[in-house]
Amino acid sequence: MMMSGGGGDATQSKWRFRMMSPTASRKNSKEEEDKKKKLGDAATTLLKSDSLGLPNPDDHTCLGPECFGNVVIDDDIVEDVIKKKDGAQVMYRKLRAAVRARDAEQTEYLQAFDEITRDLLPVFEKEPHYAAVLETIAEPEQCHIFRVSWLDDNGRQQVNRGYRVQFSSALGPYKGGLRFHPTVNLSICKFLGFEQIFKNALTGLPIGGGKGGSDFDPKGRSDAEILRFCQSMAIALTHHIGPNVDVPAGDIGVGAREIGYMYGQYKRITRSFEGAFTGKDPKWGGSLLRPEATGYGVVYFAKCMLAKKSMTMQDMRCVVSGSGNVAIYCVEKLLELGAHVLTMSDSTGFLYVPDGFTKELVDIVRAIKMTRGRSLREVLDCGCVGFQSVEFHDDDKNINESTHHHPHRKRPWGFVQDVDLVFPCATQNEIDAEDASAIISSMKMHGARCVVEGANMPSTIGAVEEFERANVAFGPSKAANAGGVAVSALEMAQNSMRMQWTREEVDEKLVGIMNRIFATCDDTAREWGMPGLYRVGAN
Repeated sequence: MMMSGGGGDATQSKWRFRMMSPTASRKNSKEEEDKKKKLGDAATTLLKSDSLGLPNPDDHTCLGPECFGNVVIDDDIVEDVIKKKDGAQVMYRKLRAAVRARDAEQTEYLQAFDEITRDLLPVFEKEPHYAAVLETIAEPEQCHIFRVSWLDDNGRQQVNRGYRVQFSSALGPYKGGLRFHPTVNLSICKFLGFEQIFKNALTGLPIGGGKGGSDFDPKGRSDAEILRFCQSMAIALTHHIGPNVDVPAGDIGVGAREIGYMYGQYKRITRSFEGAFTGKDPKWGGSLLRPEATGYGVVYFAKCMLAKKSMTMQDMRCVVSGSGNVAIYCVEKLLELGAHVLTMSDSTGFLYVPDGFTKELVDIVRAIKMTRGRSLREVLDCGCVGFQSVEFHDDDKNINESTHHHPHRKRPWGFVQDVDLVFPCATQNEIDAEDASAIISSMKMHGARCVVEGANMPSTIGAVEEFERANVAFGPSKAANAGGVAVSALEMAQNSMRMQWTREEVDEKLVGIMNRIFATCDDTAREWGMPGLYRVGAN
């Protein structure tokens, strides 16, 4: 069958169709009405079919007119279906299909879109007009792509690509970090910026969402080269940022040093001291506790999750991935609260300490990782470690990638047994469904059984589904790692007031913000009939 188009008053629209083959004679109006009803039922069934289900990264079906096999359904049929019981699902799936068709190559962004919006169907069913809000939010307000030219130490010109995605300023100036890494592209910046909208909203602070960065690789570059690149990056960004417009911060590859280089160049150009960057060194306007904020915040969120189970952090066995700021300060706070941290990792492999990390060992890791390009393996070469049981395991996850089997995978996930808490703090998509199964198998049967995300979207949708099927409590990144942006907003406030709060004052405010974020996630999940699903509450 195929539904034909045609004019007519929409308020008096009829099901219009013609039969492709065979042509059935319409003897009376009853037969015609029966056929209309069958076609309408078919439209509803097809629109609800698994071909538009979630998650399905290969689904690029485009709706409106809707096409399924030999049935083509035009827009007024779709509108009739929308008015039916499952109208919210149809509206959402139309939008999802449009986003996937428009941004078909942006896999990271599409994953983030699916991860967030799949939990919003109950909201759309209750408040259908919110679907239009999602349609607006799904498209950034502005995307800036620009050339960043700079000179290396040999005097040769190098060219990189810079990005700034300004997603939403509905709540305040755009706010989000800058990432320097060779994998950075528009899709990654959009995924990070889209998540940032919801993360920033959860803090309750007046900040919008954005993200940016460059495919510049700081590894192996001299301080002078990084300085020249950052100055060129700041020149390009100056046209798009400002304390009341867009306030970037750090991310992977961008710490206080890089922020300082960019902020200094911004000041030279604008002759303005206002805080157009956050994550600065406290010596020139930064907030105390800003480097620690994300890692500490992750642990504060985990404390709230444990409190719901009437547990504390004392003696909890923890597996942590990563060795950047988030991971290091997450481990630091875990040790302070009496937990046992057994692993840390980088791109070359992971450290396993059967007796648990100590503050001294964490300080050694911090010193090694402060020099770009150095591996955690070097911990074994440090004579002051004081541990005979420290082990380093190479990362050979990709050895059998072509066959999708990893019989000798050496990752933190599943390596340690009798685990209570897992903190993925390295990078996006570091835990897939296979890793999730290994993590679940490694957990204590009657332990805390929590996964709390420190990195941005470190778990794939398949991994999250595995955790939830196994009743593993899951703390999503947009809620659990919001501590960094929260203290960035506090830095903006301090810059505006020309004052600096003490470390204790900032920490007290951070604890309060993370407690409120958890309460929001917990209360919202229960309100929508899904208690304990903090992912749903956060989204």
